[in-house]
Amino acid sequence: MPLMLRRALLAALAVSAATLPATAPARAQGFTPQNPECIAPAAPGGGFDLTCRTTARLLNEYGIVGPAIRTQNMPGGIGAVAMNQVIAQRGADPNVIVAVSTGSWVNLAQGRFGRWTENDVRWIGAIGADFGVIAVHKDSKLRTLADLMAVLKADPGSVPMGAGGAVGSQDWTKAALIAKAAGADPRKLRYVPFEGGGQSMAALLGGHIQVFPGDASEVQGQLQAGEIRLLAVLSPERLPGVFAAVPTAKEQGVDAEWTIVRGFYMPPRAPDAAYDFWVGAIRKLQADPRYAEARSGAGLFEYNVTGAEFDALAKKRTAEYRALAKDVGLVSQ
Repeated sequence: MPLMLRRALLAALAVSAATLPATAPARAQGFTPQNPECIAPAAPGGGFDLTCRTTARLLNEYGIVGPAIRTQNMPGGIGAVAMNQVIAQRGADPNVIVAVSTGSWVNLAQGRFGRWTENDVRWIGAIGADFGVIAVHKDSKLRTLADLMAVLKADPGSVPMGAGGAVGSQDWTKAALIAKAAGADPRKLRYVPFEGGGQSMAALLGGHIQVFPGDASEVQGQLQAGEIRLLAVLSPERLPGVFAAVPTAKEQGVDAEWTIVRGFYMPPRAPDAAYDFWVGAIRKLQADPRYAEARSGAGLFEYNVTGAEFDALAKKRTAEYRALAKDVGLVSQ
């Protein structure tokens, strides 16, 4: 074989040997979603629907996820139908994510998702959060959180309060946390259920209830108008803007926190590469300088918890709500 031809052949073999091992593992380890889908476990128009549609639009708009993300509404059983289908029928699907909230953890804790628990899915991360508040009328005699706790301790049924959902709902649980901290029995609270924050606020302004354990996003307008006062925000730290002067419950010596997380989980047997992709996508979304305004427009505050940290949070919070549900007799021991 001529020398020049031999050198050319050896060079070609060297290039092949150097190139193939480097590219093959990359193809095996990488993941790109195909026909990605976000399941909103409720009818159109609610918080789950907003979580899916807003996140899907921004992930596509910011170039974080290439293929268009389709939103599918799957109401039923307060999220139970969606979780059952994802785990039982799509347990290894790498292309599906499901919207979740703190209310989902409350329902998991109370056994409303059947045999499924917080350990049966992979928790991806949060896109933001709202936070609980304890609101009273501007003319209320309850001036501080300590005032409310003193009254609840003396007679928990003497303070009419109300919010969305019935006993056992996440709004009721906010009130139950305050009652427990005061040494009162949450089962004796005088709680009036309403169809959401709008009706609850009307009842508070009309004097039909004295306390509204609602969400920051629900009360911002009335707080700015001076129609209500907040005894506490149930957040880890003080909230910005109009809420900046309101102390947290923890600042007042009450270990009560209520973070209304908006985020996602995915099927339990989804490949690690897919899980890492979706965790990374949420992190990129949070880091985009355009996201702060979009998040605020959705009524959410910054809450950048993803991956292992979000997994730990989901399991910790669900366990806490399960213990509370047992304490007040919502579930059997």
